[in-house]
Amino acid sequence: MESATAGPAATNWTGSQEWRLADVRATWALGRQLAEQLLTPPLTLLLEGDLGAGKTCLVQGLAAGLGIAEPITSPTFALAQHYGGQNDCGQRTALVHLDLYRLEQAAAADELFAQEEEIALDLGALLAVEWPQRLSGPPPGAWRLQMQLLDASDPDRGRLARLWPPSPPWGDTSQPLAPGP
Repeated sequence: MESATAGPAATNWTGSQEWRLADVRATWALGRQLAEQLLTPPLTLLLEGDLGAGKTCLVQGLAAGLGIAEPITSPTFALAQHYGGQNDCGQRTALVHLDLYRLEQAAAADELFAQEEEIALDLGALLAVEWPQRLSGPPPGAWRLQMQLLDASDPDRGRLARLWPPSPPWGDTSQPLAPGP
């Protein structure tokens, strides 16, 4: 298991990677690290986890890693937010943050996802999707990051984050949806 300050190599990485995150700061730092070292846009990152697991905090770190200075808020009610920035090399960057929590019908989630995916591709953006379980199936080529509270009754006890590279459909049990006991 890695700390939030160490991570997977950006090349030839095919297995899952796991981090124990002590607090919100570590969650944010992991997001920044992933944006700087591994997740090169355009790509889709599916963010799984219960309410309060740290998904939006991780997206705030992703934005920082992409050089996006504006405040990142949860798009639960807006459904999607678009952000632009500039990385350390002076290149323009973009982030599309999508939250499917309020969409109970898979068809509605699929339609919104398709629209935002097209926008993200046009922008060369990282597409971060909260509550991807609302989709009828996983989009091909998407990375998956699962956030889990170590103690659901005490969020201050930290989180576990597990990242998988693009994987087979959700029905494939070779890649667990939750870390083992």
